[in-house]
Amino acid sequence: MQEQERRGATGAEEGGFRCPVYKKCGGCQLDVRYAQQMSYKQRLCMKLLGRFGKVQPILGMEEPLHYRCKVSAAFGYSRGQVISGVWQSSGSRLVRVEDCALEDPRAGEIVRVIRELLPRFDLRTYDERSGRGFLRFVTIRIGRQTGEILLALGTGPGRFPGKGDFVRALTKACPQITTVVQYVSTDRLNLVLGSRENVLYGRGNITDRLCGYVFQISGRSFFQVNPQQTERLYRTAVDFAALSGSERVVDAYCGVGTIGILASAGAREVLAVETVADAVKNARVNAALNGIENLQVCEADAGEYLQQLAQAGERVDVVFTDPPRAGCSRQFLEALKTLKPEKIVYISCNVETQARDLAVLTARDYEVRRIQPVDMFPYTRHVECVALLCRRTAAAI
Repeated sequence: MQEQERRGATGAEEGGFRCPVYKKCGGCQLDVRYAQQMSYKQRLCMKLLGRFGKVQPILGMEEPLHYRCKVSAAFGYSRGQVISGVWQSSGSRLVRVEDCALEDPRAGEIVRVIRELLPRFDLRTYDERSGRGFLRFVTIRIGRQTGEILLALGTGPGRFPGKGDFVRALTKACPQITTVVQYVSTDRLNLVLGSRENVLYGRGNITDRLCGYVFQISGRSFFQVNPQQTERLYRTAVDFAALSGSERVVDAYCGVGTIGILASAGAREVLAVETVADAVKNARVNAALNGIENLQVCEADAGEYLQQLAQAGERVDVVFTDPPRAGCSRQFLEALKTLKPEKIVYISCNVETQARDLAVLTARDYEVRRIQPVDMFPYTRHVECVALLCRRTAAAI
């Protein structure tokens, strides 16, 4: 990367970071000045959500580069040399990436060392067509607050010759690595963590801090890749709820329990629900790590769970929902309308599906009181947004 590309936000403001593989990689979609990106995302949110209420100015980053603390790299060969990078969307070509301006530089250094070590230990990269080879990809998770680093090696099912020597050489060259975990898979798809897990070094997970709480992160954990903006996003969501200490709260699509844990300090009780078993385990561990006693985690579909609460005549005061890009299910939205919580805090990574769901919720019972976009992913088209909905019978905030 040229010197101009390394300078951070100042260089970005001068006209984008001029990535040499911008059109091939697909990781970025907006190679323009950061101010232009903010303007584009603000207009997008106003276009899609403005009919529900005033859209507040988007919360951007002071330094919008090197923010990603989760990095994945695939491996292959070019002219007999080991290369690393990302697969094009077609999956047919590996785009060589030497340095990424969005990723934590520590991850790039670890990937470089792995490229150098593979031929030394006679380890081949995996070939999807033949099903032969060993290393498929690596995923690196970095605790921004703690400095702990997890390295996940995604491999094929073959032997790992010289495993101990390889790990020793790797951790000697990169002493910042806290733990190394191997995920073995027979699936031929790239970047899929296998079902069999072998801890090769360290305890198999790392911790990081977010909004004053400790969270355990494993290779399969969902944890936001931009910790700085995640804090702003989640604090905004909890602030919107304006909890008084007496509320019964539901954290739907809870993941590793982040929002529920943050909300627990201001709530009487938090019911967290998540369908992914590994995330449920993480959420329970994280609640215990932080000494949270008023949080219950349930493994279930969010829509079914809310429907069961409604059928049982349960009362819920506040619902936080942070669904996947597809948005909330119809079942979930119908259950919300039956439960009739006083407030719904809707956190979205896709303002198009958020607008669709807000239209359903505001058709009769709810009105949108506040809308706050947050830029979680600079140099991409993605934007996160928090919306507060209140029952029309509720007192104005």
